[in-house]
Amino acid sequence: MSAIHRPLPAPSDLADAWGLDPTVVFLNHGSFGACPRVVLAAQDELRRRLEAEPVRFMIRELPELLDRARGSLAGFVGADPAGLAFVANATTGVNTALASIPLDPGDEVLVTDHGYAACANAALVRARAAGARLVEVALPFPGASDGAVVERVLGAVGPRTRVAIVDHVTSPTGLVLPVAELVRRLEERDVTVIVDGAHAPGMVELEVGGLAAPFYTGNCHKWLCAPKGAAFLWARQDWRERTRPLVTSHGFAAPLAGRSRLHLEFDWTGTADPTPWLTVPAAIDAVAALVDGGWPEVRRRNRTLALAARSVICAALETDEPCPESMIGALAAVPLPGASTPRTAGGLDPLQDRLYHEHRIEVPVTEWASGSRRALRISAHLYNAPEQIRYLADALGG
Repeated sequence: MSAIHRPLPAPSDLADAWGLDPTVVFLNHGSFGACPRVVLAAQDELRRRLEAEPVRFMIRELPELLDRARGSLAGFVGADPAGLAFVANATTGVNTALASIPLDPGDEVLVTDHGYAACANAALVRARAAGARLVEVALPFPGASDGAVVERVLGAVGPRTRVAIVDHVTSPTGLVLPVAELVRRLEERDVTVIVDGAHAPGMVELEVGGLAAPFYTGNCHKWLCAPKGAAFLWARQDWRERTRPLVTSHGFAAPLAGRSRLHLEFDWTGTADPTPWLTVPAAIDAVAALVDGGWPEVRRRNRTLALAARSVICAALETDEPCPESMIGALAAVPLPGASTPRTAGGLDPLQDRLYHEHRIEVPVTEWASGSRRALRISAHLYNAPEQIRYLADALGG
């Protein structure tokens, strides 16, 4: 693959809302998100208030500010705010849920081979500590379908299966899984379900309460475009008294004073910067204001571009589309031929490294199936443009 000596394609007309490097074709929103300028300004103002009088902010003002932010986020994701706790990221949410579920020796914890590696590691460590066993389910890709996913997952459930971690949107392959059916049918088999919705808030229409999983965790720093460090864990009502943060602090024994134990414990796990959580309402409003039609139009535009990008890249690589359109949100992954190759010292696939250094394209090459498969994964957000996708296709075909 030789370098393409031509000007970089321009992003969309909405790109000025972000501060992204104009010398990079950024097609990797899915990894860490990107925060609009106005949202960062709102966070800066909160930090200014905090540092102007830390005691007033952290002790007198913070509980009410957190409740306001929690209410805004709960409305956005369709969740009862009484069960919603802020956490730093979805990985923390999964770890917290795992720690809250009792396991006995011989029990089984179910994950899929498309799951986020950090969460699979957390499940393995939790299982080992309890003398339980980790069971990994292989999902078809290419050839994915809702029916095939449900069949594979349910086929792996046995009499000792106690917990299942199900991705709402798979990180390495971008599949929107049939979580509602999976939750319902796993619950029928007395399996406690943790939904890892790291990518879901802002990407897909979300009704966490209606889904009714015992646990749901999601990031706000990805498609919702909040600052890094903003995420949530929601616990169903029958699990709330048993759900504790990973760090025990003052809230464990503090008087309730009109607040729930869940909020007392999660809202304060020690001194930290709460401004990523408090900025979530600003992010919800700011992104909605970028286009007529608000969030439904944001989701529609992003999905439309992701589907178009998948078509262009599949044509460039001369491969078939690996799943139906119904399983695509704003991420689209195209499987690459051959097994995974040795990664760089920074953990990157050599193709990802070459695309960046030779073409100034930031796009991930992901792994799944225990590292035996690899895919090119494209993100689509409002700042991206079709010309950037065509530039990537040219680079892959060069």
